[in-house]
Amino acid sequence: MRKIRLSKETVIFNLIGYTIITFAGIICLLPFILMISGSVTDESSILRNGFSLIPGEFSTQAYKVIFQNPIDIIRAYGVSAAVTITGSTIGIFMVSMTAYVLNRKDFKYRNKLAFFIYFTTLFNGGIVPLYILMVRYLQMKDNILALVLPLMMNVFYILIMRSFVKAIPDSISESAKVDGAGDFTIFIRLIFPLLKPGLASIGLFIALDYWNDWYNAMLYINNHKLYPLQYLLYNMLNTMEA
Repeated sequence: MRKIRLSKETVIFNLIGYTIITFAGIICLLPFILMISGSVTDESSILRNGFSLIPGEFSTQAYKVIFQNPIDIIRAYGVSAAVTITGSTIGIFMVSMTAYVLNRKDFKYRNKLAFFIYFTTLFNGGIVPLYILMVRYLQMKDNILALVLPLMMNVFYILIMRSFVKAIPDSISESAKVDGAGDFTIFIRLIFPLLKPGLASIGLFIALDYWNDWYNAMLYINNHKLYPLQYLLYNMLNTMEA
């Protein structure tokens, strides 16, 4: 097998590049290492000396407190995972489809719909009307859908996805229409697969929003069996501080 010889400049470039990437990777790992170190450090040591990469006084008391009721932790993980997967899947589809509709020049009410969507970035009804809508009219109290619906659509993500949709030539949709394809078929079979970079981007953002959310659980969930992980940990911290 013929060996490929690299030039001296290429070797130096690769060495510098891999060194920088390795250093950046280590920096990205430091917060996780610090978090793990803090979790096995005695609380009094943290109060005296602060956080450090190496535990000052080793202690597993934090894990003992968390796993006093392991069933609750496992259930909360399940709720968070179910909400994140369901909400992210539906949210990606809804955001991308909305962006596609807003980019369709032949859509009669495109400007009115765009104004209605963008207006919410400047003004919103507030927490009280939203709570009344969710609880009184939609009957979402102690319903897992109350954790899914509020985060499903985000105007910022629609704007990001619309920029990806604009990059797709209109000739693709026009040629599909000539062949007799409907709007939904065009979106699902032609447009949606071409949006993979944008879908990956907003999919990550939406998933993080769902996974880190505890506020909606505080508003709408009283049943402890429906607590997501973040809200369960939030209650634990408040209980310990009290």
